[in-house]
Formats: sequence, structure tokens, C-alpha cells
Amino acid sequence: MKRESAWKKYTDQELITLEKLAEDYKVFISNNKTERECCAAAIRLAEKNGYVSLQKLIDEGKKLTEGSKVWATSQNKAVILAHIGTTPMEAGVNILGAHIDSPRLDLKQNPLYEKDGFTLLDTHYYGGIKNYQWVALPLALHGVVAKKDGTTIDIVIGEDDSDPVFCVSDLLPHLGAKQLDKKGREVVEGEDLDILVGNRFAAEEEAEEENSKNAEDASEAVKAFTLKLLEEKYGITEQDFLSAEIEVVPAGKARDLGFDRSMVLGYGQDDRVCAYTSLVAQLALADSTIEKTAICVLVDKEEIGSVGASGMESLFFENTIAEIMELAGEGGMVKLRRALSASSMLSSDVSAGVDPAYGSVFEAKNSAYLGKGLVFNKYTGARGKSGSNDARAEYMARIRRVMDDADVAFQTAELGRVDAGGGGTIAFIPARYGMDVIDSGVAVLSMHSPWEATSKADIYEARRGYEAFLRNA
Repeated sequence: MKRESAWKKYTDQELITLEKLAEDYKVFISNNKTERECCAAAIRLAEKNGYVSLQKLIDEGKKLTEGSKVWATSQNKAVILAHIGTTPMEAGVNILGAHIDSPRLDLKQNPLYEKDGFTLLDTHYYGGIKNYQWVALPLALHGVVAKKDGTTIDIVIGEDDSDPVFCVSDLLPHLGAKQLDKKGREVVEGEDLDILVGNRFAAEEEAEEENSKNAEDASEAVKAFTLKLLEEKYGITEQDFLSAEIEVVPAGKARDLGFDRSMVLGYGQDDRVCAYTSLVAQLALADSTIEKTAICVLVDKEEIGSVGASGMESLFFENTIAEIMELAGEGGMVKLRRALSASSMLSSDVSAGVDPAYGSVFEAKNSAYLGKGLVFNKYTGARGKSGSNDARAEYMARIRRVMDDADVAFQTAELGRVDAGGGGTIAFIPARYGMDVIDSGVAVLSMHSPWEATSKADIYEARRGYEAFLRNA
């Protein structure tokens, strides 16, 4: 079975709509490179489209009725949107789930140090990365610093043209013979992924003053000057790093890729390409009457096992559904369990697109291709489907019907050749409730690299497919 390129079917008007979506998407992922930023942006868009805070309704003792639209957040890193339908939630809801965290470098709690005339920030990588890809690359800092007085300082440095950028230095090839003999995972060690942030010495009197406040070693004049700048410009002291969450990400905006501008090159498309299209599909329901309640879940921590209070393994999802059902007059544990069991979900995460440079790790007829539409993975996992959710055939048939009825271009795929590797998503977690779940998403090239590539056609088909699912699954 061959799937045609989605590009072949578009009218001139559809191409205009596709390009508009791609432009909006590039702006979103360029401006929102952390889970906190994505969460805040999603809430802003939701409120602009008539969604109200679930917590506010709870506090005011208000009820939810058909057509009500609410949002809830956990830790400012995960968000759930719900649009109430005409059918009781006990009969099941339609859910889009995606994650908004991406591989990156995180600053350690005690990161700042001076060595050989440089000031550096010590990092710990987050998620599955190839360490060597992060060297000699312009990097930006995004995150928050929580002060003891309860205030929070937002940090974004390296994105504006007037900002400095940062980098991890690399070894010159002239001296890199031994380095190049190492295995790929050892070429750059995790502890060597430290960020260059300064090289200038403070004036002697400034250094003495700053060292007396912040540094143990009075000779750390470069570090002292860096600390002086941090305090003057951002109000941050060295002690404030103890209560900071600062992420190191590639600096720069998402761009069109290719002479034909058919693709997008940008950071964090795993999984913000699915998160954004899920969000836009949810908001596209607008004020229309829908049969089943529509839910969009955007969570954190997928790249490290979906753990923590903002990950899918937490009770955030279940608790929020329980609160929504309570306000909708369907409270009670039995009704909640029935609702979760009867629900349908698309676990929206990216799939590995066939790369002509690395064709040997793909099985051609069961792989995803850029430009051929939304991808469905009946199962993921590795080594005998280990760790996967294997969707049942009946559910796959229902998904086929929904997509075909909406004329959505889609394809099916596995994650590479058998025994070549593998991976997973959040699908197996909600599947524990007994609900139908299948992996779906957009094919990506260079997944988990600092800059990933997607097809605009696939972004467009994902957006269309997700809305069709929410309305008709």
C-alpha cells in the first residue's frame, strides 16, 4: 500500500491556509522553547478563545454546562483544556495528548565557576541527546529565577539580535586525534557540556567587592565581573541559582527549509509540532456544539519518563477530569472510572521520518515519510514492542474512518526496523484506564538534535486530523 504525497491534492486556497498555519507555528516554537513558556502561551491563547480557569469556577462555586470551556494547569508546566459536549462525560470523551518538554541542557543548582580566565555555567543534559551536537552552537538561556521574597524573574537571553549568545566550546581538529577515535557517545562527555559565559576581568576594586559578597576565591575576577552584570541587569545573585530553573537551548528562530520552503527547521519540534497542532485543533472548535467533550492535554517530562507532578504519570490528568465532571454534575468515582475507560485518545507525538542519508535503519513499506500526512503508529516500543501501547484493530478502523471522512492525508509507520532501536510516548499511561489510545503525530528528520525538520504538509494534515478526531471519533 502506497500513500501519495499530500502536496499533490492542495488547491490554491488550501496552500494559503497551509502557509498561514506554518507561519503561526514557527512563531510559536520560536517564542516558546520551554515547557513553562508553552504552557503560558497555551493559556493565553485559550483565554483569548473564551476558556476560563477551572480553579476560578471551583472557587466561585459555578457549574459547567454544554459548551463551557475551561483550562487547568499543574506547576505552570502542564495544561489541560476542556470543551464540554452534549453527551455525558461518563460515556467517554475525546482526548488529544502531547508533550511540551524537549531535549536540552539544564543549569545545575550551583553552576557558576571560573577556570583559566573564563566564566562557565555547569549543566546537566535533559532527555536523549547526542552530546557532540551541542558544541560550537549559539545557545540561549530560558527560564525562571525564584527569589526568597516570593518574586519570580523570567529569563530569556540570546534570542534578541541585541542579546549575547553562549556556547559549549569544541576541540580543534589539529589536536583532536584521540577525540575522533572515541565512540560517538564518548566524543563529548556529559560533564564537559559547560557553557561559556564570560572572559572579561572586573576592575580590581570591583573584583574585590564582588568576591567579598559572592566568591570564596578572591582571585576569581572574571567570575566576579559576570556576577556584577547578572545583579545589575537581572537582579540575580549567585545564591539565586539555588532556586532557579534555567534551560539552555539553541538560539534563533525557526526557519523555512528548502528552496521550495516546504519544510520547517527549528528547535523543539519533538513534540511541540504535535502540541501546537493539538492546541489549534482544540481552539478551532470555537463555540460550536460538539457531541463528546473534547480534551487537549499538554504535559511535561515525557523525555525523561513522564514523571513528576507535571508529567503524564502524575494524577494531574485524572484529578482535573474528576473536577470537571464534578462541576458538570457528574461527580463520583464510579462515573469518573467509566468516563476514563470509555474515552478515546490520540497520543500525539512525533514519528521518525525516513532520511535518505540513513535508509538502512528504516523498513521502507512501514515507515513514515515527510509530506505524506499525519502518522499513526499502532505500536512503538523496542525489542519486541517493549514499553509500547499496541492499539486494537477496531480502534484503528475507527480512526481510518474519521480521517477518510475528513479527507485527511495519513500514513502508518513503525519506529524504524525491527531490532534497530525504538522509543515510546505517553500512550501506555492513559491506556491503563482501559481507554482506546493510539500514537499519532508528525514525521521528523533529525529528531532530538538541536534543529529538527518537519514538512508543512504534515503540520497542516495533523491540524486537520486532530480537529476531525475531536469532532467525530
